[in-house]
Amino acid sequence: MRITRTKALVAVVAVAALGVTAACGSGANKSGGSGSEPKLSNAAVGQIADPSDKTGGTIKFGLGGEWGDSVDPGDTYYGYSWDMLRNYARTLVSFKSEPGKAGNELVPDLAEDLGVSSDDGKTWTYKLKSGLKFEDGSAITSKDVAYAVMRTMATDVLKNGPTYFGDMLNWPADYKGPYKQKDADVSSAIETPDDQTIVFHLKQPFGGFDYLAQLPQTAPVPAAKDTGVKYKDHPISSGPYKFEGNYNPASGFTLVRNDQWDKSTDDIRRALPDKMTVKLNMQADDVDNQIIAGTLDVDIAGTGVQPGALSKVLTTPDLQDRADNPTLARTWYTSIPGTVKPLDNIECRKAIIYGMDATSFQNAYGGKYAGGELAGGLLPPMIPGYVESDPWGIKANPKGQPDKAKEALQKCGKPDGFSINMGYRSERPKEKAVAEAFQQALGKVGIKVTPQAMPDGTYFSEQCGNPGYVVTNNVGLCANGWGADWNDGFGFLSQIVDSRVIKPQGGSSNISVRIPEVDKLLDKAVPDTNVENRNQIWGEIDKLVSDSAYVYPGIYARSVLLRSKNTTNVFVNEAYGYYDYTAMGVK
Repeated sequence: MRITRTKALVAVVAVAALGVTAACGSGANKSGGSGSEPKLSNAAVGQIADPSDKTGGTIKFGLGGEWGDSVDPGDTYYGYSWDMLRNYARTLVSFKSEPGKAGNELVPDLAEDLGVSSDDGKTWTYKLKSGLKFEDGSAITSKDVAYAVMRTMATDVLKNGPTYFGDMLNWPADYKGPYKQKDADVSSAIETPDDQTIVFHLKQPFGGFDYLAQLPQTAPVPAAKDTGVKYKDHPISSGPYKFEGNYNPASGFTLVRNDQWDKSTDDIRRALPDKMTVKLNMQADDVDNQIIAGTLDVDIAGTGVQPGALSKVLTTPDLQDRADNPTLARTWYTSIPGTVKPLDNIECRKAIIYGMDATSFQNAYGGKYAGGELAGGLLPPMIPGYVESDPWGIKANPKGQPDKAKEALQKCGKPDGFSINMGYRSERPKEKAVAEAFQQALGKVGIKVTPQAMPDGTYFSEQCGNPGYVVTNNVGLCANGWGADWNDGFGFLSQIVDSRVIKPQGGSSNISVRIPEVDKLLDKAVPDTNVENRNQIWGEIDKLVSDSAYVYPGIYARSVLLRSKNTTNVFVNEAYGYYDYTAMGVK
């Protein structure tokens, strides 16, 4: 990472990133692997497959089901959305668009340089480059960036995005955003002394603020064009592509070149294709089949091929050459909300963990290579602070421990078991398979699980991220998964274990973990400039969460990604865990 003018604070970020990138390189299976290991090319892991600087053509993306949340940069939390929106939304800083460990490095984007800190790390200043324009030719100023961050405080309107800015900036008391308080003085949190300068004021020091500055929420929004929840219909572009017409949640959208984008101000994006199309509401298996046939180029979800295509990909030479098997900073897990009775009793939660067959969970995601390794906790091995553990004996007893499950049921006062529902995203066959695996395994110990399909587009905002919904509808299990917002312990854990991110109106990725000691440890780690101290705290948090039985840990993710024969310049960006959607071209 670059060293800014405040070396002591940035050292936290720099050392963490170096630790992560060292781990990232070990995850690839090279061609010619031994035993049952798939012989995939991995030509796009740590290197560029079919490198090219040729421009032109159309790259075609497909997605099984709806867009996960929103194409509005201020209202999104899906990893593939963050990866894709960089084509039409530039942020203050960004991760490099390069393969291997370089992809974890932060570099300036709209800003001239990384942030300059003062006030012992409580104040961060950025200067915007000159010549930046929106798609309509109007100048991008610091006020547009400030407004973009301010609008994310309207969590009743924009429900899906992360809460870092709301939690960490020094906002006026009870500030609800510009829709309700248009002329509020927010200078205690954000200042724009001129059109090129933006200053952020934090409640307490945070040495990793550049990571916040790369969030999609810093993509500029012109206040005059903001239509609230309808802004997703046509976000105003600051990048090399813009929306052709409007976003259509039923069919998808098309991105075309933005003639107001100036390449001289952008060292990150390649902008090779003339057009990008994204087709929505497809069947997941059909996405795989069309990529195999070449009528689609990429599954934008980035979670790997479905079970129906997996065996073909692993055994067909042409497909092996176009497949990649990266290790990811992601965990597939299941939330166990303690607000749903009888799961307010830890023994009932333990019964679920003991009764579940871990192998069936792993197989639902495609097995060891296509799915991942069995997990003992939430924090994946790629993240600094990880400590190997297995508090419930899941890895040691992968087929489950029914005797211990029945013993836990006795202790929780439910010797004959109980009934709960399990939510999963209807457009995700792997999550359906996970729900069915819970149903089958727990049924053997007397726990009746009824799988319930829920729309991908509202899964967190209205169902499995809504505290009231899970209680009212007896949803005691929610299929979940999480990739790091950035590859350190805070970037992975904070939004899924901090009880304060749980929103009464829905939209949080945390629905189950409510542990006051975890919240205190997060607050302790944030201002600490000693990376070893911070990493120790991440491990402590992971242990507390695991011991509380609010999650079934599942697997540390891997995926088998497939690209069409038409693609060029393909590589996995380690910051996102997907193919880098800003770099790809077509033949």
